[in-house]
Amino acid sequence: MVLSQMLRSLVLPCLASLAIYFTAFAMVLDRPVSNGALSRQIEAKIARGSAITGKKLVILAGSNGPYSHRCETIEPIVGRPCINGGVAVGIGLDYLFLRWERLLRPGDVVYLPMEPTQYSRRRLENTLGADAAILFHGDWRSLAALPPDRWLGAAFSGDFRAVLMSGIEQAAAALRRGNFDRQADIDAWGDRIGHVASLGIGIVRLRALQPLSPTVRQISDGYGSGLIAGFSDRMTARGVIVIGGLSTGFSDVDISAAQIAAMRGPYVGHGGRFLMLDNRSRYDRENFFDSDAHLNEPAQIAHSRRIAAALLAMLPAADGAQLLAKASSADSLVPP
Repeated sequence: MVLSQMLRSLVLPCLASLAIYFTAFAMVLDRPVSNGALSRQIEAKIARGSAITGKKLVILAGSNGPYSHRCETIEPIVGRPCINGGVAVGIGLDYLFLRWERLLRPGDVVYLPMEPTQYSRRRLENTLGADAAILFHGDWRSLAALPPDRWLGAAFSGDFRAVLMSGIEQAAAALRRGNFDRQADIDAWGDRIGHVASLGIGIVRLRALQPLSPTVRQISDGYGSGLIAGFSDRMTARGVIVIGGLSTGFSDVDISAAQIAAMRGPYVGHGGRFLMLDNRSRYDRENFFDSDAHLNEPAQIAHSRRIAAALLAMLPAADGAQLLAKASSADSLVPP
């Protein structure tokens, strides 16, 4: 009897505290500035993809997608609607793939210029990424479709800092101060726009940046590589054309043939293809905005023209024959 009372006195308060914690983070403690901006980006891009009924091109990556690629430029060259579905490296690839797989149909093309760290990302990093709070607070349907470790990561993603920031962000949002709607910097295709060099961090700071460069083994054994391989398998079986590609990078930072081969593996070894420009998507530092994954706007447009011409050449023969005339636009495609 005494033991039973002791257990109740310990267990019931623990259960009550967990119930309060889960309710608070699921229903009350929101972060409308940081997580809200990411969530709105994801939903806006998904909405555009949902509205397209014919064959489409979807670009999936981290922030390299919207900053360095421009669907507005690519769409008229490849001759099919284009959606820039990239958001940020912190968004788990399993979540990103899950949301887009629901919309992909036979004949669609998915281009994935993934950043190197997305291949080498470990499972724990993926579980506790920026999307954990988004999933727990606002997308239970997707969370239920992910593995159990993602449930735990999302459920326990809140901490004291999250409580503090939630209060600050909600108060600021109530006062309508600050830039809460970052959609103003994103066009209807999902591209980042207006990121001209004069608004970036400047060439002096760009020259000082030392980008992360995962090893061949980290890429090959990375949890991210496994997620990409699984996505390639599933989409190829569905009749979707999966094409991997290189993220943009500084021309003075070497990328080895072995690293490229490791990044090709999750695509070409699983029914997909791989696109690589002659310059390996490498550009001088003055063409970047604030990191090696973010070209400034003029360079973004020029790079997108080159990518579009390469993608056009990889389309099925039936599509390519109809669109071949548009490839003439590639005559002006020169590295920025």
